[in-house]
Amino acid sequence: MELTGRDFDKIPPRNLHVPVVDFARLWLAAEQRYDRERSWAALGVVDACRWLACATVRLETGRTFLAYAPVTHRTGLAHEETIQAECLAAEVLLFRRPVPAWLAERPGWLESIVVTLGWAWQRSGKPPIDIPTHIPG
Repeated sequence: MELTGRDFDKIPPRNLHVPVVDFARLWLAAEQRYDRERSWAALGVVDACRWLACATVRLETGRTFLAYAPVTHRTGLAHEETIQAECLAAEVLLFRRPVPAWLAERPGWLESIVVTLGWAWQRSGKPPIDIPTHIPG
């Protein structure tokens, strides 16, 4: 997804417990990484960022939709209560045994979501990917 300054301006600060500028840099780096590698792990970071940012996702086909919660698939804008619920749902799914077959087919996706939400919302740990101080593009 191509991000613009308008996408970053719409990030709700109340959805984050890290500086918005740090989150915006992470989101941009994650989108660029996903464009390059198309891995499940990269998609997990992108999915979490888009949802936290209440982004309108623009597909290459031209279709647009409001980003949905990555684990629960909850629709609607992310806000404090739904973010906390998503964090809990992601952590519960992470430790579910046996691992659901659909999740086993997505290596790194859930772990990336847990780390992204943990960093951005729970202020725990470090960002899921390295955030360059300057990102071209």
